[in-house]
Amino acid sequence: MNRSADQAATDYFRKENIDILFLHSATYFTSDMALPVHLACTVPTIVLNLQPTPQIDYDHTDTGEWLAVCTACPVPEISNAFERAGIPFQCVNGLLGLSETPAGALSDECTADRPEAVRAWKEIEEWCQAAMVQKNLRNAQFGFLGGNYSGMLDLYSDFTMLSAQTGIHIEIFEMCDLDVRLQQVTDADIKEKLCEIRKMFEIFGADSADLRVQQPEEEELCWSAKVAAAQAKMVTDYRLDAMAYYYHSTDGNPYEALQSGFIVGHSLLTANGIPCAGEADLKTALGMKICDLLGAGGSFSEIVVTDYENGTILIGHDGPFHVRISDGKPLLRRMGVYHGKRGNGISVEAKVKSGPVTLFNVTQIRDGCLKFIVSEAEAVNGPIMKIGNTQTPVRFSEAPDAYMTKWFAEAPTHHCSLAVGHIAKVIEKLGDLMHIRTVVL
Repeated sequence: MNRSADQAATDYFRKENIDILFLHSATYFTSDMALPVHLACTVPTIVLNLQPTPQIDYDHTDTGEWLAVCTACPVPEISNAFERAGIPFQCVNGLLGLSETPAGALSDECTADRPEAVRAWKEIEEWCQAAMVQKNLRNAQFGFLGGNYSGMLDLYSDFTMLSAQTGIHIEIFEMCDLDVRLQQVTDADIKEKLCEIRKMFEIFGADSADLRVQQPEEEELCWSAKVAAAQAKMVTDYRLDAMAYYYHSTDGNPYEALQSGFIVGHSLLTANGIPCAGEADLKTALGMKICDLLGAGGSFSEIVVTDYENGTILIGHDGPFHVRISDGKPLLRRMGVYHGKRGNGISVEAKVKSGPVTLFNVTQIRDGCLKFIVSEAEAVNGPIMKIGNTQTPVRFSEAPDAYMTKWFAEAPTHHCSLAVGHIAKVIEKLGDLMHIRTVVL
């Protein structure tokens, strides 16, 4: 490749504003043909070593045919050049996965169903998903309403650090920002939200073992609907993509009543692609947003209790909940006191649907950098408490104590995002693109 061709390729990639660059080593080429482009176009690079055939026809292959399939030959040279030039890269190795053999080829190149091709293209898809998430985060607006729950040191976050490492913008709100929009809510807005609430939730009776947990009254439902309408207005006004929130008030303060209606509206927002994390846990809001962008939901969670008889750990919180990944219709209950915290109001009782799940924890370590902690597990259809909290029995590949020993050693925050499906490999790749240390347990 000559310099003019290098410049043309670089100009094209810049014009298209690409997020990731795949370099396919279709045959042997010298490393100086690729290096200038990648020096100028500094997006993440994935080298594709995808051989077209699983085996050459040894008796009939000539030099031309060999060169057509020697995809791995230049990769060490590329790797060495990129390393010395300070260009980070990853490789995907496998088969090309053609569905038919091209005319003139001497060997069978129909490899679409071969495991080496399926695996390679799955990796390529995961890199594309990771790049998509990274791009979305660079343009994301996160809201921070109120302040962290006092004393929860793991939740405190350096906003500048979060913006620098992820690209998100953080907008800080006071309760009066929400209250202004509450005053703008109309009866029609409340009616519309009530319809949305009744469609999405079951309004449940007083069958709880906790006498402080009761069936919501109509007046409380209307209040939650009004607060939900105000929350939706604020999201629209500021074009928010996620929210972290918590407010601690005093007796008689009108904002105490306002925060009592938070969970239902924030669950509605979470279900519609605007993840909301309680106790103002901004790092977990980030984890929930990543899971949501991957189509895996992501519900605000923590350890509830361990069931040693069933070999599971109950994972959940008092809300908000990601309704789109619910096992059945979530229930609304009136709580006399929230989850050990000040305040009362309507909360969500639900569990994530049975099947593969991923726990995703975003934490911060001593050097000030973010860290991803990921675990793949199975949600099982076990019993839960009827106390107005989200709870999902989760079974890990190890016994609960063995798993928790490894988990706690990684210095997680006490909250995490519970997502459906196994997405650890995508999150690993995202961590690589964002230069965030990632640990898979």
